Amino acid sequence: MSLYPTLEDMEVSHMAATQNAAEQKLTQNAITAAGSGEPMDIASSLYPTLDEWMGMDSKALQVYQPLNSTTGAIAPVTGSHQSHAEIKQGVRQVIGCKDPGSGKIGLSVESISKGVFVSYVEANSIASKAGLRFGDQIVQINGESVAGWNKKKTIEFLKKADPSQIRFAVRDRPFERTITCVKDSAGHIGFQFKKGKINAIVKDSSAARNGMLTDHFITEIDGRTLLE
Repeated sequence: MSLYPTLEDMEVSHMAATQNAAEQKLTQNAITAAGSGEPMDIASSLYPTLDEWMGMDSKALQVYQPLNSTTGAIAPVTGSHQSHAEIKQGVRQVIGCKDPGSGKIGLSVESISKGVFVSYVEANSIASKAGLRFGDQIVQINGESVAGWNKKKTIEFLKKADPSQIRFAVRDRPFERTITCVKDSAGHIGFQFKKGKINAIVKDSSAARNGMLTDHFITEIDGRTLLE
């Protein structure tokens, strides 16, 4: 597997992990059955259940609380409970569902350069809790490649999807970069922005030295989103 996993790497890894888990379970059951003298159901041990293969169901997802980066969350969600949003290279899987009350996931998308990107995530929605974030690129939905899809086609596909489980293959914010700056003795970082757009940078400031650029948009500051 490459340093930065591809979509194919993720799928193969997922299949291998499921197969290994099933084989270990079969071996353990065989040992237990041999010791007890009782018959063993080989079929039920060899093949994983739907929940084992696909992950959490909708009930489990609704009570899920996102963890911070110090406790091992795979896909940190933006908010005041953590210091920054972690960006990882490669493709990851996100499993969500539709809200039983509204029938919605809690996100919107936009089509950019033949790709589908998350343009909005509703606070405390299922999409937010599952780990989808503004700027993430969606490469697959329920195994279907979305390359070349427009916003309308993507939304229609999501509307028709099984409400109990929707699987996304996601690449973390490919257009984003994180810049760390420090304040000077006057408490200034050295840039100005309006409505999230950087419109001025002070020469020789921390912002300038660390590569901040005008006409770029700020999505987060210290983990707090500016897009709500």
